[in-house]
Amino acid sequence: MLHRHLTHQQFTLAAIDDVIARGKRRDWAELRRAVLQAPALLEKVLRVCLAHIADPYAQRYHFWKHYVEQHLT
Repeated sequence: MLHRHLTHQQFTLAAIDDVIARGKRRDWAELRRAVLQAPALLEKVLRVCLAHIADPYAQRYHFWKHYVEQHLT
């Protein structure tokens, strides 16, 4: 996914936030593959989601938070 405000394609916190916020299915699949290959990314995804979880309408973040919690246990 090309990020609007980033000059790299690494899964930094900002990039993860961008993928969750405006990514399409293909972008989410890419993030999922990256998380499965590097489980350390799970902590980053959770960190991003926790920043948005207070908003009950931030469904994308709620989805990813649930996904990460299922894979961390």
